[in-house]
Amino acid sequence: MNVEDLPIADQVKRILKEKGYESLYPPQADALDAGVLAGKNIVLASPTASGKTLVAELAVLKKVLDGQGKALYLTPLRALASEKYEEFQKYSKLEKTNGRQVRIAITSGDYDRSDEHLGNYDIVIATNEKADSLLRHKAKWISDVALVVADEVHLLSEADRGPTLEVVITRLRKVNSNLQILALSATVRNAAEVADWIGASAITTEWRPVPLREGVFCQNEIHFRDGSSKTIQPITGNAIMDISLDTIRQGGQALLFTETRRSAVEMGRRAAAVLSRSITPREKRSCEIVAHRIRTSGEKTRLSETLADELALGAGFHHAGLHSAHRRIIEEAFRDGKIKILAATPTLAAGVNLPARLVIITSHERYEAGYGRYPISVLEYKQFCGRAGRPKYDEYGEAVLVARTEDERDALFENYVLAEPERLWSKLGVEKVLRPHVLSTIATGFARTEEGLRDFFSSTFYAYQYGSRAISSRMAEMLSYLGKEEMIEYYGRELTATRFGRRVSELYIDPVSAVIIRDGLYRRAANLTEFSYLHLIARTPDIAPRVYPRRGEDEKLAAIAADRAEQFMCEVPDELEGSFDPGYEDFLAEVKTAAVLLDWIQETSEDTILNAHRVEPGDLMRLVQISDWLLYSAQELAELFGHKDLRKPLGQLRLRVEKGTKADVVPLLALQGVGRVRARALHNAGFKTIEDLREASPSELSAIPLIGMRLAKKIKEQAGGLIKSEEWEELRSTRDETEQSLLTEY
Repeated sequence: MNVEDLPIADQVKRILKEKGYESLYPPQADALDAGVLAGKNIVLASPTASGKTLVAELAVLKKVLDGQGKALYLTPLRALASEKYEEFQKYSKLEKTNGRQVRIAITSGDYDRSDEHLGNYDIVIATNEKADSLLRHKAKWISDVALVVADEVHLLSEADRGPTLEVVITRLRKVNSNLQILALSATVRNAAEVADWIGASAITTEWRPVPLREGVFCQNEIHFRDGSSKTIQPITGNAIMDISLDTIRQGGQALLFTETRRSAVEMGRRAAAVLSRSITPREKRSCEIVAHRIRTSGEKTRLSETLADELALGAGFHHAGLHSAHRRIIEEAFRDGKIKILAATPTLAAGVNLPARLVIITSHERYEAGYGRYPISVLEYKQFCGRAGRPKYDEYGEAVLVARTEDERDALFENYVLAEPERLWSKLGVEKVLRPHVLSTIATGFARTEEGLRDFFSSTFYAYQYGSRAISSRMAEMLSYLGKEEMIEYYGRELTATRFGRRVSELYIDPVSAVIIRDGLYRRAANLTEFSYLHLIARTPDIAPRVYPRRGEDEKLAAIAADRAEQFMCEVPDELEGSFDPGYEDFLAEVKTAAVLLDWIQETSEDTILNAHRVEPGDLMRLVQISDWLLYSAQELAELFGHKDLRKPLGQLRLRVEKGTKADVVPLLALQGVGRVRARALHNAGFKTIEDLREASPSELSAIPLIGMRLAKKIKEQAGGLIKSEEWEELRSTRDETEQSLLTEY
């Protein structure tokens, strides 16, 4: 099917041709034949890079340019949302029938807003959680959505993210009965079942633009699914490195999926050592620039230095513990071909699109405390394999498992290479995930009686798979809890949310978290401190990642708890002598989490926190983000329950947690471009208030470490000061002379 023959606007065809599209891939043609441009619901399950995004773009533009309504594009992760937003930018100059250009927006985070301004946009790209939040806030523009694209729909079977996507789809279908749904995924065994749930046609295919060769390595040879084999020369003494080098010598890149973060770092170290023997001077210069970007982005830590050392030799690692800025640098460098071998944890397979010619699954097992070792799912294995093969760069992709014996090789072939992925199963029936969705369904008026509640949830994928009775049987316990905690109430048969219940739903927190915060605010503490509030939010099930004690830390944490006995806003459990009490272990984890946050707001460096608590920068930032939100929620609940004296300290603590500073530099944090390190530098230089900055000269500010000329100007503008042109030219001249001197010396 040629682009020229498509039933789309000529202006869209022009853009597609400019981007190199002449004809459609088979899966894309199948989707059009199935009626995706005619408003039909479609579940498209095809391998990575087979063109699913273009199908979504065509469907979205058809709706928007024909004036049929807005399009909502759902993704499970912020990184994916950003990726899709950038991809859609090529259409931002298109004109609608009214002469106005197509407007595209992205939204994620900040769950306590209806974002009515998004009603002015034609295409909205959002995370699943943000879409759920918008529905809870009854955003009016949602009723104008004519098409929903649900990306990565296989995540329906994931306990953390699946239920939210499932409920969002169910609610959107209730809001607009004529809604078109396009569900996308790389691997769905029971795509027909998902399609039947939403009244769609299922399109499943194994076609890929870059053929995939799946195989198992054993005893210096890779045996592929198609019966072929490849001999690998044992050069380094490490099979994974030998397989990688074989691909690199042929101009490819290798992506190694490891079991743990530690193994990713170690695998990156080994790869760097191996590549150091063959890297060319030109490649090394290019890699050193990447390493320099790591060293000059964010705070310096032992982890970032290790990463920079590896990157300087063309290797590296990628995991959720890295600072987000560092992950972006790695992804960009790998796409540009500068990184030859990248070791990554499984989170990368579910995140951004980062293909390589060779994918090695270094371990087919996982370890989980309390459960021991267990094999990964076939679905996860297939997700790894999907990264093999770079469109436009590779003629084929290879995905390889590693076996130690012939028996293990045969087992890996049977259980993974030749196996089908598992069926998708809804996880909505789990109490922890169902509870907030039951409350929000009542709070938003989607259900006004128990019968209405059962009717709503009977439309979910869970009810489709297990039957309506299965989910109805779980409702009584949920309603009992919500009623006992005064989040819902009955007026005869009518079911309604209280002010507390509605606010909890809007704040997008677990009802259990809200109860913990509410009770803590009423109980207070004999000695109310920053630690009191930090421990309070650390008790909630929403806190993630909670920081658990390492071996030998229990006594230290117990001593902290004893020293701060009067600062807790809850009852402190007793340690049971000679026995294991999970409740006490959880309490120590709460204490440690609060201690990490306390170090953070005392301006303790990320490296010190990493060394003292084993909390990596990426985990620390996620902990800071959720803590910021929970403190905001606590502030809102304090207002709701009349604790007006707590709003100010909670508000200031929230700002300190967001920025990681002591209280004395809080006034400086209002300045854009000034974070905790620069705020401290300004404060130490004597500029402690906005008024101090207003009186300062630009040369004084630019002389402070980490400020510089441009930021000095920005600070002065924000502080309300005016820079005289002669002062600024003198400063610029001095800067230019200094830079020229440094360049000459270099």
